[in-house]
Amino acid sequence: MACLRMVVRLAGPSRFRSTATLTALQQLKVQPSQLLRRCHPVVCCSTSAPSNDITVQYRHGRPVLALPLPSRQEKCLFFLRPMLTTVSDLIQDIRTEDSGVSSASVFTTDGVRVASGTPMDTLLNKDFQLRINGVVYNVHSVQREPLTGERVTSMEDVKSAVHMLHTALQLPEHHLMKEKELQQKLDILKQELMPLEQMKAQVDLRAERSSSRALWVGLALLSVQGGALAWLTWWVYSWDVMEPVTYFITYSTSIGVYAYYVLTKQDYVYPDAKDRQFLHYFYKGARRQQFNVRKYNRLKDELSSVEEDLRRLRNPNRLRLPVEQIQPSAE
Repeated sequence: MACLRMVVRLAGPSRFRSTATLTALQQLKVQPSQLLRRCHPVVCCSTSAPSNDITVQYRHGRPVLALPLPSRQEKCLFFLRPMLTTVSDLIQDIRTEDSGVSSASVFTTDGVRVASGTPMDTLLNKDFQLRINGVVYNVHSVQREPLTGERVTSMEDVKSAVHMLHTALQLPEHHLMKEKELQQKLDILKQELMPLEQMKAQVDLRAERSSSRALWVGLALLSVQGGALAWLTWWVYSWDVMEPVTYFITYSTSIGVYAYYVLTKQDYVYPDAKDRQFLHYFYKGARRQQFNVRKYNRLKDELSSVEEDLRRLRNPNRLRLPVEQIQPSAE
């Protein structure tokens, strides 16, 4: 009726003087709903609660969770890393993104709470529930195709590569600290070896002189022996007398060479015999100079080990290779 009165006022009293017009107004009274629709537009509102079902989607090969945040009243995309993160990481990301989240936990569809250390790769295999501030969100995981044996092997290689890359990116400080520790140990070993190296140089020099002197003495004795045999053959006696003498001298030399092999288990080769004589004079001089050969060898082994560790640490392309494979490749 209020709408009818408003129409009459707008149209003016002169337009409703005829009987036909009054009859039309009577018909309008009989059908007020049509007049109300024309006067006031109808706005439809729904009081049903929004759906709490969320589906995990895959974008660029990575699972994405579109989760509504309680404080912002809007959805936020969380890109998940199934092979590197756990349930605890997902909850921490949600709390970091929205400070209004007071409680967040993950449950199975049966209502069993999921541990915080559960990998996301295991969680995404089935549907689960995400409870944030008392609101339950039903998360539906996309069914993935079963993996064949060849693909499983490939996935294991990818996981290993990703894990190594994650370790290299997350542990640079450990890498630098280890390198600094090895460098300090290397400096300490060099300082301990410095006086021993000086003493060893003196012992080496004396041993080298003694072994060289022995070689020259041997050459002199052979020269004297040859001259004596020649003098006895041509000036004192004849060849008939000296022939048996030279035979027994040669036979005695053969006995001496064979005795050398029996004692040393090595052939009588001049370079090896010279090195053996050098070691004899070296240890003799070390005892005289009180040079600790065992300590020197131990420090040299430790120094070589530290240098090898530093070489492997500074070459990241070969970190996975064992020492047995690195040494042949370096040679």
